[in-house]
Amino acid sequence: MGQVQASKQELLGTEPIGRLLARFAIPAVISMLVSALYNIVDQIFIGQGVGMYGNAATNVAFPLTTLATSLGLLLGIGGASNFNLEMGRGNKEKAQKIAGTAFGSLLISGILICVLARLFLKPLILVFGATPQVLDYAMDYVGITSFGMPFYILTVGANHLIRADGSPTYSMGVMVSGAVVNTILDPLFIFVFHMGIGGAAWATVIGQVLSSVLVFVYLPRFKTVRLTLKGFLPSGRCLLAITSLGAASCFNQLAMTATQIVMNNVLRYYGEGSVYGSDIPLAVVGIVAKVNMVFMAIVIGISQGAQPIFGFNYGAERYKRVRATYRYAGTVATVIAVFAFLGFQIFPRQITSLFGSGEELYYQFSIQYFRIFMLCTFINGLQPLTANFFTSIGKSTRGILLSMTRQLIFLIPLVIIFPMFMGIDGVIYAGPVADGAAGILAVYMIWKEFKKMPH
Repeated sequence: MGQVQASKQELLGTEPIGRLLARFAIPAVISMLVSALYNIVDQIFIGQGVGMYGNAATNVAFPLTTLATSLGLLLGIGGASNFNLEMGRGNKEKAQKIAGTAFGSLLISGILICVLARLFLKPLILVFGATPQVLDYAMDYVGITSFGMPFYILTVGANHLIRADGSPTYSMGVMVSGAVVNTILDPLFIFVFHMGIGGAAWATVIGQVLSSVLVFVYLPRFKTVRLTLKGFLPSGRCLLAITSLGAASCFNQLAMTATQIVMNNVLRYYGEGSVYGSDIPLAVVGIVAKVNMVFMAIVIGISQGAQPIFGFNYGAERYKRVRATYRYAGTVATVIAVFAFLGFQIFPRQITSLFGSGEELYYQFSIQYFRIFMLCTFINGLQPLTANFFTSIGKSTRGILLSMTRQLIFLIPLVIIFPMFMGIDGVIYAGPVADGAAGILAVYMIWKEFKKMPH
């Protein structure tokens, strides 16, 4: 059995890159899309059933989801990256300890986030940018979804570990099952049982519980190493290794959280002095963020599918395959980014209409925001791919730097500075400037790395 699984790992170093990337990336893309659908389906049904204030409430609630995602990625991607590196080096015992620590830490962190969210619910909602009209909706929504945080964090992290174990299809199934349940229950709870925004929240939690159950079902059947209950007790040394390689993805999500909070508060402040008011910008930005998640889910899924290939071949010193994998993944991500760019430019009103109707000012702001803020979408595929590449080969510092560039280093300062001179339009123009700068830096860093990498 062990030899069979070892040969499956060895395929990472021998199978043609295009076929191998498709095998790992397609399930990863589907998993990420499903994860994005948890949020976008809620937004669509809430917009249709509750209205604009419901859309604004889910935008205000979004930072808690990205915070939970950051923990799931810290431990999941960090664990998977270390696991594949150690398997590539032939250190099976160390890989076993890494996987056990990652799973145990996911369970502990999920419980902690749930408890903290319950204890500080209203202060969090206010910090996240809720207006008086939106506060009650956001309190209802987050008050329920906070119960699902342990299940959500476990599912997000375990998804990567299961794929690293050589089961990308099962990993996809974990995510798909919960999303399907969520999609079925959303309209049932909102339109049939008239549960409002609370119904959407309960649908999300039930879907997350189902996905986590499938994770627990898989654990005894982990293929490449044997997991034990004792092994789930986190090891400090393993946790340090995991967090060092998961930090890039974690910081990227934390930067998204910080950006969302800053943008919500800036929009609330400058919106009051504009023709749009505060609630229209909050609702629109929430919609655009969720739609952009669909595009980013595809790109991040490609980079996550490439992660075991990067890690194994770099650990085995097969650098030609490392370069080839990046070129394949980068080309596919850029093609998809161009299609997303065209969609945002050509169909902004139609996309907005999916999330409910509003006054003409609502559509006016959404069209402007889609077309200008998302102007550099065509290069947005390279930054997350390159950040994940550095993480996968064990160079976490560079991965962290790239993960922080767009959101933390470029976008947040611009979102604060530009509105001082341009009002609420400053938020809109900050987007393409930050995207362009982050894309250029990613290209420069990967070019330098390939020049230094042995042939």
